[in-house]
Amino acid sequence: MRPEFVRSSAIVGAATASGLVGWSGQVLLMPATLAFPLLWSIARKRRVAALVAAAYFLAASRELPQVVATFYMSDPWLGLALWLVASAGFVAVHTALWSPSSSQRPARYLAAILLMSFPPFGIVGWAHPITAAGVLFPDWGWWGLAVMTVGLTGLVSRKGPVVAVALGSFWLWSVANWTDTNVADTWRGVDLQFGASLGRQSGLQHERDLIAIVRVAASDGAHFIVLPESGLGLWTPTKRQLWLSELSGSPVTIIAGAVVVNGNDYDNVLVTITGNSSGVLYRERMPVPGAMWQPWLRWSGESGGARAYFFANPVVKVGSTKIAPLICYEQLIVWPVLQSMLGDPDVLLAVGNGWWARGMSIVDIQRASTIAWARLFSKPLVLSFNT
Repeated sequence: MRPEFVRSSAIVGAATASGLVGWSGQVLLMPATLAFPLLWSIARKRRVAALVAAAYFLAASRELPQVVATFYMSDPWLGLALWLVASAGFVAVHTALWSPSSSQRPARYLAAILLMSFPPFGIVGWAHPITAAGVLFPDWGWWGLAVMTVGLTGLVSRKGPVVAVALGSFWLWSVANWTDTNVADTWRGVDLQFGASLGRQSGLQHERDLIAIVRVAASDGAHFIVLPESGLGLWTPTKRQLWLSELSGSPVTIIAGAVVVNGNDYDNVLVTITGNSSGVLYRERMPVPGAMWQPWLRWSGESGGARAYFFANPVVKVGSTKIAPLICYEQLIVWPVLQSMLGDPDVLLAVGNGWWARGMSIVDIQRASTIAWARLFSKPLVLSFNT
């Protein structure tokens, strides 16, 4: 067996391990993703660099085929096809920007970092190694993001091994001193286990069950209660009136996921409900591509699909509190978080509806990613998921 083949196989195998471990759903393991740029840089041929990128991304998104099959109740081959399509952008960027010249790699990898952070490539830019900044540099904020960027470009330079040792030291320090994010006593994120019925099941009894859950949370001293994505399903005038009636005279504010129909399309939103008013608080900037956001339907004159509000409403207000909302898929990509942090919010709020991923690690990965960002920017975090 040729030595070069053995070497290349080892690099690709290590990239696979980096994706598996870094995106396992354990926040303190996220810095394992930093092995990817180092492995990408030591590839001796472009095709090997392409295999390294593919191995890392496919390992990180390994559960996508099963998720698609569950969500659509379809043949696993559809999930496999979407898995490969989703990886195409990541692999294409890292293949095109790889260079045999070590002096060019830092600038080229910086370009890859930026391209995978913002649209259009950033739309499928999950598994981004820069997310680990919150683990290595908790509470450093924008300085931590800058240091992480320099560190990532340093990993692909001639001094990559030295930079790796330095970043590894920060990792060990962080593990030894890690503390959880804080949440104000008056906030409560409610986790539900309604499965696929949440957002699809309607009826008075279902709404009263949710209201009862809210009342229990309120009796524990919470003033702001958060329900998961799609928690209220289709937001209609009748449902609005029911909740207003049930909360009449209550000091509690409900923030819950819902769906608002707009002509031929729909918005995935968060609504607020108090004892005397209600309204749409936030419209999702980046719904799940393919499953929810389907722009080709509009281009072809067909109806359906969620609207994407790419750079809209990054920070919203509930009373005097500034909130950075992230719905589901937005927790896996970079630009929605960074755009929200520019507004210096008081609270980071993350909701999701992961019934289709029960028994898998996707919801854990969403939680870990959001925790990492909250720690980087020292923001209190409120989480609410349905499984």
